Amino acid sequence: MNAGQDERMRRWRLVLGEAGLAVPLGGGDVRIDQALGALYDSEGDTGRPDAAQRQAGFGASAPRVARWLGDIRAFFPVSVVQVMQKDAIERLGLRRLLLEPEMLEAVEPDVHLVGTLLSLSEVIPEQARESARAVVRAVTRDLERRLTQRTRSAVTGALNRASRTSRPRRPADIDWDRTIRANLRNYLPEQQTVVPERLVGYARKQQEVARDVILCLDQSGSMASSVVYAGVFGAVLASIRSLRTSVVAFDTSVADLTGQLSDPVDVLFGTQLGGGTDINRAVAYCQQLITRPASTIFILISDLYEGGNRDEMLRRIADMTASGTQVIALLALSDDGAPGYDHQNAAALAGLGVTAFACTPDAFPDLMAVAIERRDITEWAHRRQAAGA
Repeated sequence: MNAGQDERMRRWRLVLGEAGLAVPLGGGDVRIDQALGALYDSEGDTGRPDAAQRQAGFGASAPRVARWLGDIRAFFPVSVVQVMQKDAIERLGLRRLLLEPEMLEAVEPDVHLVGTLLSLSEVIPEQARESARAVVRAVTRDLERRLTQRTRSAVTGALNRASRTSRPRRPADIDWDRTIRANLRNYLPEQQTVVPERLVGYARKQQEVARDVILCLDQSGSMASSVVYAGVFGAVLASIRSLRTSVVAFDTSVADLTGQLSDPVDVLFGTQLGGGTDINRAVAYCQQLITRPASTIFILISDLYEGGNRDEMLRRIADMTASGTQVIALLALSDDGAPGYDHQNAAALAGLGVTAFACTPDAFPDLMAVAIERRDITEWAHRRQAAGA
């Protein structure tokens, strides 16, 4: 075989394992194969033991897990390491070992790991709590670096555009496109110019609270990634003075986390992933927070599987929209792909004029801009979906 064929056979051997393709490996490939085999060559793949398969798993051996984590970080890029860690937690039952400080210091921090730690927050032993918070803080800081500037720019720009005035204070506040369109009848052909009788611009009201934003987070286990992103966005939105931001998390009970928005780590540890779901109870609580319906944006982040009173939940949301509150239903706020959700409740919300859709973290700033400017959210969501965004 030539070099290209050799490389293809090598790759297939690493993918399929020794039982799938009997091709000898050499050098560092042996350790790569062992790292892959420890995770993916388990009898759980087929449901039956097979003598030809290597027996995978780490048992209760923290040193073996630590060595394995070191190996995969040496052999694979960060994005692949994060996928393998997630698979190991789900397939090989490593949740218990994540309660040990040594394990937390060895893993590659990512959103899925934070979700796992949040789901274990009540049982994390005291000696591992600081390590767990360090992992969560590393991820939230990375997300804040990536998302803060774009969110602030989109939101403040939308707030300025939403407050139009015919008496802009500064040339920088003039909306030239709208000003020209409003004064086309005053075009002077000989001068090839428009003489504006009326200026159209933006009113700068940064010292005033222009919008109230309520993030209502479903903290059931399937929403883990969404809770992480929403917690970070909640902290970012709370830092914008023109917004009054509230964050409410719920399962069968309701927790108001607004007082902790100065630190997204505190917000996330204030959630409790897992358990049942009572959307109606959460919506009822959030209704009490609404004092200016026409200036309020209510964002429900949930897969819509309701364990409470469905009819009452829908009636409450209908009351919100009728009062002028903008209601947005996000089935997910994550990069995890198409979410599972309750299709009947999504259809019922659509009948109330509330489109339920998933949103990636990168698109969330644009969604907030659309909501602040009171543009058609359904049209925006459909346009993004058609564009494959």
